[in-house]
Amino acid sequence: MTIKLIAIGKTDSTELQYLISNYSSRLRHYVKFELVIIPDLKKSKNLSETEQKRKEGEALLKLVSPSDALVLLDEKGKQFTSIEFSQLLQKRMNSGLKNLILVIGGPYGFSEEVYKRATQKIGLSKMTFSHQMVRLFIIEQLYRGFTILKNEPYHHQ
Repeated sequence: MTIKLIAIGKTDSTELQYLISNYSSRLRHYVKFELVIIPDLKKSKNLSETEQKRKEGEALLKLVSPSDALVLLDEKGKQFTSIEFSQLLQKRMNSGLKNLILVIGGPYGFSEEVYKRATQKIGLSKMTFSHQMVRLFIIEQLYRGFTILKNEPYHHQ
């Protein structure tokens, strides 16, 4: 299985870039992993929220194949413990899924078209985090999930 994380806009913080790169590298020891960045829309200040979500959604959906599982990182999504999340990963791998695509939306969230295409929504917390931080959090949780599945000592219960 390949896991692809798609996010809108670049990460400005060099510290976050370093940590994201570090955990991405660790994660690749367990699974094929790819981080795809959709560039920020040009002249987005001239767009309404709905129009911005629509344009970001179009760019996002171009990267998704019909057979891909599309999982949105959404504040209203189901929340998991790290162990439950690792079990979800195992279930997806056992199903023969080729591509698991996780998506971090833009500043206003997702368009209706993206919500309709999604197979699942996952919430990381009831708190709101910056889109930059969410990248690090989900990559670290993916890494943690695979260490749990391999019974490695990274996660402590």
